[in-house]
Amino acid sequence: MSNRTKGWGIAAAACVGLWLVHNGSANVTPPVPSAAQAFAAGPSVHTDAAADPLPPSPPVRLRIPETDVDAPMMRLGLAENGALDVPPASDRNMAGWYGDGTTPGAKGTAIVAGHVDNADGPAVFYTLGALKKGHRIEVDREDGRTAVFTVDAIEVYDNKNFPDRKVYDEADRAEIRVITCGGGFSKKNGYQGNVVAFGHLIGVKPVARSAAKSAAG
Repeated sequence: MSNRTKGWGIAAAACVGLWLVHNGSANVTPPVPSAAQAFAAGPSVHTDAAADPLPPSPPVRLRIPETDVDAPMMRLGLAENGALDVPPASDRNMAGWYGDGTTPGAKGTAIVAGHVDNADGPAVFYTLGALKKGHRIEVDREDGRTAVFTVDAIEVYDNKNFPDRKVYDEADRAEIRVITCGGGFSKKNGYQGNVVAFGHLIGVKPVARSAAKSAAG
C-alpha cells in the first residue's frame, strides 16, 4: 500500500456537514449502520458467489435501488496533500470514482466517494448507512454494461482509526467500496468518521436504454 493510499481516509472525512451545523444534529443525522451489518456479525443470506471481472471501462452512473440513489459519476483525482478528492459540494447528487484506480466491475477494488450532505440538505450518500447485507449497488459503464454488486458489509469507522488496508487494498475479484462521512458529529469539527459499504460483483447486465440516454446527457 502506497503513502498516497493512506491519505484517502482523510479525503472521505472532508465532507462539510453544513446542513447539520445550520439545523442542529439532534434530529437530522444520517443513518448509522447497525452492528448486524458489520463483517464481525457473520455472513448474511446473500450469496458469496462472484461474477467474473469485466475489462476496465469508466463508470457513468450509480444506482442503489433500496435507498433510491440514482446519481451520475465523475472522475476523481488526488488533492495536493495526496488525499482523494471528492465531488463538488454544490452538486448534491454527484458520486465520484478514483480515476487512477480500478474501474467498477474490473478486477480489484473500485473506490467510490460522495457527500453525505451539503449546506442545502442531504446529499447522494446520506442514506448509505441504511444499507443492509445483500442490497444491490449497480454501476452503468461506458461499455454499455451494468456491473451489479451485492453489499457484503456496511461499517462505520472513527477518523483516527480508519482501516486503510482493509478498505483500499486490491482484491482478487471485482469489488467496490462506497465511502461517505458519518459516525458522530460536532459543530466544531464536523463528522467524526466514515461510513463504508463493501461489495463484490455478482452479475452483469446491459445498461437500460433510458439509463444510457440519461448518462449521455
